[in-house]
Amino acid sequence: MEMKTKMTSTQTKVKLQRELGLFSAVCLIINSTLGSGIFVSAGSALKNTGSVGMCLVIWVACGLLSLLGALSFAELGTMVHKSGGQFSFYQFAFADLHKFWGPLPSFIYSWVNIMYTRPAGAAIIILTFAEYFIRPVSLWSSMTPETESTMKILVGILALCTITFINYTSTKGFIKIQNVFTVCKITACLLVIVGGQYQLYMGNNKNITTGFEGTTLTISTLPMAFYSGLWAFDGWASSIMVIEEIKKPQINILMSIVLAVPLMTAVYVLMNISYLTVLSVPEMISAPAVAVEFGTRALGDFSPIIPLGVAISTFGCALCLQFQATRICFAASREGQMLEVFSYVSTKKLTLAPAVVLQGLLTFVCLLCGDIVTLIEFTIFMEWIFYGMTMVALLMMRRTKRHVKRTFKVPIVIPIFVLFMSVVLFLTPIIAEPKPQFLIALAFILSAFFIYVPFVYQKKRFSAVDHFTKSIQTLMGVMPQEKDNDPDIEMCGEQQCRT
Repeated sequence: MEMKTKMTSTQTKVKLQRELGLFSAVCLIINSTLGSGIFVSAGSALKNTGSVGMCLVIWVACGLLSLLGALSFAELGTMVHKSGGQFSFYQFAFADLHKFWGPLPSFIYSWVNIMYTRPAGAAIIILTFAEYFIRPVSLWSSMTPETESTMKILVGILALCTITFINYTSTKGFIKIQNVFTVCKITACLLVIVGGQYQLYMGNNKNITTGFEGTTLTISTLPMAFYSGLWAFDGWASSIMVIEEIKKPQINILMSIVLAVPLMTAVYVLMNISYLTVLSVPEMISAPAVAVEFGTRALGDFSPIIPLGVAISTFGCALCLQFQATRICFAASREGQMLEVFSYVSTKKLTLAPAVVLQGLLTFVCLLCGDIVTLIEFTIFMEWIFYGMTMVALLMMRRTKRHVKRTFKVPIVIPIFVLFMSVVLFLTPIIAEPKPQFLIALAFILSAFFIYVPFVYQKKRFSAVDHFTKSIQTLMGVMPQEKDNDPDIEMCGEQQCRT
């Protein structure tokens, strides 16, 4: 009996806990999705479509595409019960391939996301947070552009340090904070929506009634318009990233998606309508902070509430993005595709302390880039390459893992359609207008091969890695996660899959 007690105590110290219920899972998706997108890329979507009507169509289409992709991910989540999202899906789907090619898709995904995409995404949102945070100060003072730029970087760094501290310290604390932030940011969005509805009631519908007049959508601007909208929706797979920490994942994963994604689609469309009640198409395109401009014109003395609400929204989103990124790092390190120490769990805090610090440092580097629009196009371009690969994994498992138990299954036309759209979003900008950020993204993917061959396939190892691991263990007080018999994280074995 004493031995059992000791084992239980040990497992509690070094094991990630199931802390997220349905409400927290929904909040995680909303918090990850509702960040800078609707405030930064609303004008960009309108710029690339040219008309109010087509802009709203793009927003609805992006919401529908995100929902279809999320439902496909939900099916994968019923088969693969491990955190890491797409990384774990690729591990399972391509396990039967040659020993060189099988682990390659999951490594490319983890390498690109851990080292580039996730830190860049967090940097975008933190920069937006900083801009909205200092907006009231710049409006009330005679701050020069140089001073404002410096303040923006300093506030961004301070926000990054705070986010890293929260994720480093406590998972329970993270959940409580992100739930509160979700309620606050939804409240801010409702304020914009109600303000817009009041403007419509007062007869300010001139811009809305222009419909599709002035549409300029072309084959080269279509992907850019989609990138703007899809960036705002990116985050729909958040609950699947942390599946090992969700209570009753077989039920709550699907429910969180069904509740959160349609809600965000409605919020985004209504917010765009609100903006257009007081801003013309040229004004909305040129406005550096659309929501703040709307608040100034529509809310009068209450306008300072908008930059405060946006700051809360973006801070909460960045907090969630770092939380998810550490789970990808955790999954990849556990499978030997990153340094093992980044899968270690703090024995006192029950957090992924080394992975949190790594993501904090990488995000800091991205913060120094500063160009939000370029980072958005770069990030979404990369994301949809992997979303397409995930649809390939799902279609493969429909054939090779057909006997694996699924509690939810989408019609096969859905992953085929999402795959088609991902190919369109990947190829069109490269063929029509090969911007540097797209070519750099492909170079990042190719760089993964130079790491994969010696360190993953050939398993070369430097003695310095062992010293680094021991130093991190001593400094942070971390250990490998204990294995247990939790049925919710057991993947079916090959024998079961083939019977």
